[in-house]
Amino acid sequence: MLLRYILKQGLCLVAGILLIASCGNKKKEEKKTTVHPTATIPIDQNLRNRLVEFASKPRVKGKFAVYVYDLTAHRPVYGFHENVSIPSASCLKLLTGISGLHLLGTHYKYATSIYTRGSVKDGVLDGDIAFKGDLDPQLNAPDLSMFAKALKRKGIRKMTGHFYIDLLLQEPVKSEQHWYPWDLSFSRYGILYKGAPKVEKELKSALRNQGIAIADSQIVIGRVPKGSHCIFRFYRGIEKVIKRMLKNSSNTQATSLLYTIGHRANPHQHPTVAGVGYLRHFLRNDLGQRDTSLVIHDGCGLCTYNHLSPKALTEALIYGYQHKPIYSVLYRNLSISGVDGTLRSELSDPKLRGKIRGKTGTLSHPYGISSLTGYCRGSNGHMLAFSIMDSEMSVLDARVLQRDLCKALIK
Repeated sequence: MLLRYILKQGLCLVAGILLIASCGNKKKEEKKTTVHPTATIPIDQNLRNRLVEFASKPRVKGKFAVYVYDLTAHRPVYGFHENVSIPSASCLKLLTGISGLHLLGTHYKYATSIYTRGSVKDGVLDGDIAFKGDLDPQLNAPDLSMFAKALKRKGIRKMTGHFYIDLLLQEPVKSEQHWYPWDLSFSRYGILYKGAPKVEKELKSALRNQGIAIADSQIVIGRVPKGSHCIFRFYRGIEKVIKRMLKNSSNTQATSLLYTIGHRANPHQHPTVAGVGYLRHFLRNDLGQRDTSLVIHDGCGLCTYNHLSPKALTEALIYGYQHKPIYSVLYRNLSISGVDGTLRSELSDPKLRGKIRGKTGTLSHPYGISSLTGYCRGSNGHMLAFSIMDSEMSVLDARVLQRDLCKALIK
């Protein structure tokens, strides 16, 4: 009887173990077959039909390509020659901005500082002063008075030592290869991009205007001395640079951001070389766009040899959308159709007002390069990312195509 009882209990125990194991295998199996909910969200077929109709209509001669992606459904809606590389013009700024926000962070701040070393007695600093300039692209000559006033508040009217100027950028920005000379006014760059002699001249002027005596012989281009203490520091957030770069398509701000990217990516290379190298790396490795016909020469899009595709530009927007801090910066600072920036007049149709957030790209030479890339909400409520690129046609004709595409997207 005892043996029978033990056998019975043992069989029950084995059965229990097998049942638990079976349930465990079932759970594992369910995990493997689980489908992400968004995979079942359908795209708007009516939108796709409108896009097919839009692309098949007769149009002027020239290169034309378009790509539309449904961010809500996580799938493409429609593409026409979407992988063809076309001159990107200023839409390249999107790649610069998104890669910069990725590398530097959305809370990155440029810092410019003034230091002292020594003691002050009767208005005389028995020691040194040092000015340290980061790569702030919006710091201008009048802003240097902030640092002179900080010294004045410390009671400094003169010094016995040296005035050190510590700059990340010693040489002024120069025209990049293939830029047309009339494309960019170098006077519009911030003071820190005009070279050490210009910074020195403006600093002397700012100090003397505040009644602080300084002799030319006291000025030294060099590092902040050890033992110095910061008495004033001015910060500027990266978003202020992104705003001018995207809304107003500022070439100086985009080039300055490229310098910042380059200095962070590889401080031992020239910042344009390192910056362009990082953009290419980001395009290839983070966006997965490895087509050798895609070419990047600068950070602002002035070079006509810059070639991207609608797919590559849209992938940049998809990346931004998937990284919410980056998307928040983009959404706030892209131009709004009929409201501000470059889209204020280009998409001024009342039906489009406030409904498109995007970046334009336009070069009138060698002939007719125009593109538009951005976000909008479709008629079914889905968020869309899109890019349309045109070249070798009149810019006016290209803009008509861009408006027609936007109408099809939001209809």
